[in-house]
Amino acid sequence: MAKAKPAPEKRVSKKQAAREARARQDRIRRIRNWSVAGMAAAVVVGLIFYAGANAPTGTTDVEAWDLPALGPTADTQERVALADFRDRPTVVNFFASWCIECDRELPGFRTVSRELDGQVNFVGIASQETGNPLYMPQRHEVDWWVLAQDVGGRNRSGLSEALGARGMPLTAFYDENGVLLHTQLGALAESQLRNVIRELYKIEF
Repeated sequence: MAKAKPAPEKRVSKKQAAREARARQDRIRRIRNWSVAGMAAAVVVGLIFYAGANAPTGTTDVEAWDLPALGPTADTQERVALADFRDRPTVVNFFASWCIECDRELPGFRTVSRELDGQVNFVGIASQETGNPLYMPQRHEVDWWVLAQDVGGRNRSGLSEALGARGMPLTAFYDENGVLLHTQLGALAESQLRNVIRELYKIEF
């Protein structure tokens, strides 16, 4: 019985071999790209989760706010709440590092707050901040005020938005019981600030 002849070897041309090699390289490249993309997506999700888990939290009710302490205040306390100031009238000034009008009004606020130290509380709140939240209080030497950081809203701006602000600055005037008496949208010159305080709090100075 005659033996069957072996099947002839299939010859691959150089062109076909090159095409197959390129196809293998393309598959490897796609797999590598998918792996990198998957790792990048995992990192982004992780960062979003981390940022959300570590974002400052608080209450932005206009007559019951409770916010994270900022700067020197944070060295002695974690939170700043309106309820902490129900012993005397309280002026709450909102500022941001990018705010030109804040830069103009804060020298007057510094002067008045020094004169009324012990009679009126002054609180500074960094809101709608995109840079260094301590820039303005340090620049104008009002970091001795109780300082806090706004939370929520479009850009850590929940309380200022609740008070009706669209930009900065903003000043809210509370009585000794924490009742909101007046909200000033926009800058206050020193003379205007003095007049508002005299009218609202009946303080002569």
